[in-house]
Amino acid sequence: MSIFIGGAWPYANGSLHLGRVASLLPGDIIARYFRLKGEAVLYVSGSDCHGTPISIQANQEGITPKEIADRYHNEFVSCFQKLGFSYDLYTRTDDAFHHEVVQQLFLKLLANGFIYKKSVEQTYCVDCDQFLPDRYVEGVCPHCGQVARGDQCDYCSALLDPIELHHKKCKLCQGSPTTRYTEHYFLALSKFQDKLEQYAEQAAGWRANAVHLTQRYLNEGLHDRSATRDLSWGVDVPIEGFEGKKIYVWIEAVSGYLSASMHWAEINDTDWETFWSADTTAYYVHGKDNIPFHTLILPAILLGTGNLHLPDRIISSEYLTLEGRKFSTSRNWAVWAPYMLEHYHPDSIRYFLTINGPENRDTDFSWREFIYSHNGELLGAFGNFVNRNLMFVVKSFESTVPESQMDDTIRMKILELYAHVGDLIEAGKLKGALEAIFAFIRTSNKFFDERKPWFQIKENPTACSATIYTCIQIIANLSNLLTPFLPYSCDKIRAFLNLPQPEWRYIEVSPQSIIQAPEVLFEKMDVSRIQEEENKLG
Repeated sequence: MSIFIGGAWPYANGSLHLGRVASLLPGDIIARYFRLKGEAVLYVSGSDCHGTPISIQANQEGITPKEIADRYHNEFVSCFQKLGFSYDLYTRTDDAFHHEVVQQLFLKLLANGFIYKKSVEQTYCVDCDQFLPDRYVEGVCPHCGQVARGDQCDYCSALLDPIELHHKKCKLCQGSPTTRYTEHYFLALSKFQDKLEQYAEQAAGWRANAVHLTQRYLNEGLHDRSATRDLSWGVDVPIEGFEGKKIYVWIEAVSGYLSASMHWAEINDTDWETFWSADTTAYYVHGKDNIPFHTLILPAILLGTGNLHLPDRIISSEYLTLEGRKFSTSRNWAVWAPYMLEHYHPDSIRYFLTINGPENRDTDFSWREFIYSHNGELLGAFGNFVNRNLMFVVKSFESTVPESQMDDTIRMKILELYAHVGDLIEAGKLKGALEAIFAFIRTSNKFFDERKPWFQIKENPTACSATIYTCIQIIANLSNLLTPFLPYSCDKIRAFLNLPQPEWRYIEVSPQSIIQAPEVLFEKMDVSRIQEEENKLG
């Protein structure tokens, strides 16, 4: 079986904050797990370098959209590398290869009768003398009455056309735009209504928010959507007479999963079709604001261009809030990934964003919880278990794993843990998977404390050898089980124990194996940092 994992493409118009990282991290955990199992995995993503947000940012700074995209793409690459994201290819939508694939898909949809041309009324700003891209139009959502931009309402998740908004304003000059007619191509989404209903009915492995939101759109009836826009920055419409118009970013960006797969195959001189065929399981990992693009738009494009493999698992996160409030980049109510990676261990970030992951409901990042969970769980439970056992071997057994046998009950628990945690990861239940491992770590600490090897070494050396031998095997297997979640710490453990590359299976360290003197896995965080970090917000 082959595994395809598509991570959402972050907009290259600003730094990554922890809310965005929280929605993307599940993709790396799932990819690492399947690689440990020995499956063929392709994990791709990239920076979304087109779209109005980047043009707006460029206008504000008086530079080109390309310069904005370069700045944030390079920052994203650095952040993902430091966080340990194991993409097979992380690319960008302004890459020439992507442009070519998107244009081919557009022409194929046109040839197959799923794209058509019509004259439409579009918002036009007389003062700015231009048709307005969707995000340059703001107004009141006709469905929920909240302030919304012209392509989507963040409050009720409705996909919008700027014409639908009430009390429209131009974001560039704050004037009231009028409307004019212009020609555009449309994706005939309504033609896919029946097929997408059948697809959604058969869906398994979707998170509840994806099921409910997709069903809402289908119940309302799918509407044809504009496939081109009057923009200066994006993928050119490959048709004579449409110069100056671009393929709409919501069609173009989701096509990136396919273009990235093709690009990866070209770079590695292999085929991409393996990961887009019937015997693939395809995971798509993103935030809940991207659900309709992955459950309706992308499947429609894939059905309309050649019956390519549709998404199987929709791993759509809810929102991460910050100290009880929604992230707001404009008010600096955010914790930025570059800052976190400069000041905190990447595994601490990965641990917190998983154990508090917004899988089924909105969850909160607070500095108090972050620092206390690091000190209590990563350092107090996991780090201390590893350190005190390895130091015991160094001091009491001359750095040599003692001769003994594994405790049968604990061995069975570890075997069951591989199966249980694996099932949870495959189902996208990563919080539960990590909780199960840490519950086992706590029972392992209890085993060590109850056996009291510091007394056993004097009173019953054979029993002490059995205790320490079992604890060493626990640590070795934790280095496998935790690799998807805490890759840096697990690499260190494998170096201490001279272990080979990790696999998703039970292992034992041989008696008489020499271990390295361990370094501390995690440093204690001073709780005074809580107030210091809170003071920096806003």
